[in-house]
Amino acid sequence: MSTFRNLLVWQKSMDLVTKMYSSTQKFPKEELFGLTSQIRRSAVSIPSNIAEGYGRDSNKEYLRFLNVSIGSLFELQTQIEIAKNIMYLNEKDFNDLYENSREIERMLVSFIKKN
Repeated sequence: MSTFRNLLVWQKSMDLVTKMYSSTQKFPKEELFGLTSQIRRSAVSIPSNIAEGYGRDSNKEYLRFLNVSIGSLFELQTQIEIAKNIMYLNEKDFNDLYENSREIERMLVSFIKKN
């Protein structure tokens, strides 16, 4: 039986969540309720909405949740760029995270077009 866990885009999104949690552990403690929290919420929202949409009854609903996921991904991309600009992320870490997010972006866009 196929579930959302079988979707490569969900799996890669889950990996990104783990990477984001690990990266934000290094942020200053005063950011815990600021940028750290915002980045984590955006990252968690991506696979969560893929999963929730998968469980909906209609293709239209599924597409709506996939579009919410891509919106959260764009938020995350903006937030990690802010983190880089204020030197919470170094260039290498930023580039790695950004490239991971771009891969997920391409997958989501392709997935949306197919449905």
